[in-house]
Amino acid sequence: MAGSMPLEMTNMSGPNGLPSFPVRAKEFSKVIQGNKTDFLLCSYDDYIFVLATQLGKMGTLLQAKKEEGYGSQTTFNVSVLLGKHDEPMLQACARQLIEHISGMGSSRPLLLSLGLRDHSKEALKNIVEAVCENKVW
Repeated sequence: MAGSMPLEMTNMSGPNGLPSFPVRAKEFSKVIQGNKTDFLLCSYDDYIFVLATQLGKMGTLLQAKKEEGYGSQTTFNVSVLLGKHDEPMLQACARQLIEHISGMGSSRPLLLSLGLRDHSKEALKNIVEAVCENKVW
C-alpha cells in the first residue's frame, strides 16, 4: 500500500528459538526403543500440546480431557481427531498422559500428536515418561 508504514516485527523467541511468550515450550530428543524421537511440548492458556515424532511429521492427533462427574467421580475422555482411529495403544498413551497431567495439578486438556514407527506398549510408556520428566505445565 502506498504511503503506509511498515509493521514492526517483534521477536518473541527464547534462547532455543521457540516462542517464550505467551507460550511456554520445550523441545528435546530421546532415543526410544532404538528410534530417535523428537518432542515438542507447549503450554498454552487453554491447552497443553505435545508432539512426539519418529517420522519428522505430526502423525495421529488425539485430544484428552479430564471430566468431573457427579460426586467425586472423575473420568478421562480420549478421542482421535485425525489419523489412526484403530490404534488403541495411541489412545492409551493419551489417557496415561492426561492422567499424569491432571495428577500434577493441571486441569487443561491435552492435544497430542504421535508420529511413531513403534506403537509398542514399552515405547509408549517411555514417551509418557519423557513427557512427564520434561513437563511445561
